[in-house]
Formats: sequence, C-alpha cells, structure tokens
Amino acid sequence: MSNKLFDLTGRVALVTGGTQGLGLAIARGLAEAGATLVLNARNADKLNAAIATLKSEGLNVTGYLFDVTNSADIEAGVAKIEAEVGPIQILVNNAGIIRRVPLEDCPDETFDEVLQTNLSGPFRVSKVVAKRMIGRQHGKIINMCSMMSELGRQNVGAYAASKGGLKMLTKNMATEWAKHNIQVNAIGPGYYITELTKALQDDEKFNSFIINRTPAARWGHPHELAGAAVFLASDASNFVNGQVIYVDGGILAAL
Repeated sequence: MSNKLFDLTGRVALVTGGTQGLGLAIARGLAEAGATLVLNARNADKLNAAIATLKSEGLNVTGYLFDVTNSADIEAGVAKIEAEVGPIQILVNNAGIIRRVPLEDCPDETFDEVLQTNLSGPFRVSKVVAKRMIGRQHGKIINMCSMMSELGRQNVGAYAASKGGLKMLTKNMATEWAKHNIQVNAIGPGYYITELTKALQDDEKFNSFIINRTPAARWGHPHELAGAAVFLASDASNFVNGQVIYVDGGILAAL
C-alpha cells in the first residue's frame, strides 16, 4: 500500500525552469516515481540538453518553450501540452532568478524583474493550470519557496520579498482551491551544492558559516529534494494543504 501512495504512474507533471540544479533534480525524482514529465524553459539549448540527459536515464520526458512571465505564452504552452501530452495533474513552479544587490542600490527594474519571475510567474502559470484542474476536480501544485521566505539576508531583498510573497500566495491558493480537490504546497530548500551556489561554496567564510549553522553540518545535495516533491505530488499528501516543507538540514530550526 505504501508504494501505491507515492506512485505517480500515468500522471503528467509540468516543472517550470526544470533544466538544471534543484529543478532538474525534482523533475528527475517525479519521473522516477512514474510521472510523465514535461519540462519548461526559455532557453532551447538548455531544454534539449536536460531532455537528452533524462531520456538517457530511461525516463519519460518532453519539453516546451514558454515564458512564465507572459500570460499569452503560458496559455498557449499549457494548451499545447494538454493537447499533445495529456492533462497536467502536477505543476511545480520552479522557475526563478536571484539578483544580488544592496537594496539601496537596487534599480527598480531589477526589483520588478525578480518579482515578475519568482512571484507573478507562479501566479500566472498556476492560474492557467488551475482552471483546468478545477474542471477535473483534481490537482497538485508545488511552489518553490526558500529559507528567504522566512529570513532576511544581505543583498537579496528582492528575492526575499518574492519568496515571502510566494509563501503567502501558496496559502491563499490552497485556501481557494482546496474545495476542488487541489492541494497547493511549497518546498523551501536550504543551501544546496549546485552550479549556481558555487561562488558561495568557494567562499571559505560563507561555507564555514553554513556548515556551522546547519545541524546536519553540511550542504544539501539536489537529489535530497526529490522525496519531498514526490510526497507533495502524490496521493500521500491528499490532506496536506497550504504548507511549506523546509528541506534544509535543520538550519531554520536552529537559528
């Protein structure tokens, strides 16, 4: 029975921005649990490379190019996916950006760019997908929050604002759509070893800070996010709604 609870066989899962890093690890985990995987990206080369990698591992994956900040683009992309692949039963809003700049020096357009991608993007994509999920009375939406949904840190004000907003958007989506048998939750990663965090890993002072402040005394590995994603995408979480699961080695509990 326990295996069936986590079985995603036959379910179509769309992962936005899922071509590298944590998004790719989550996408791989969903596909390994049986999902028919659909990757989204804006860069064709990255999308094709990710698809080739996952297919070489024997996974069922395809990809579609569209911009998560453009509503018309999203509508066309989602309609095409549902016509060509099948109804989207799992949505992972993973696409995101970060711009490291002190708030007093942050250009308005940079602040707006981060919020458009990290906060408005999940709203726009979810709205389009949720309308279809409502009609089917079933669906799972997973937003990618962050430790910055709870904490402030130097030079990431726009990112923290977007991720704090995404936490509350997750709760409101859950509140509005639960009656349609749609569960909306979020994952909050801690510090993970990826190409995007290499500069932080190489910074001896920052690296020591993370290791010393994390009860697990190490950085996370991307594949360690997959379990939370599969749980939130599966029937095992059918009565879990509006929650943020922090997969952070315990750092938030210890701060």
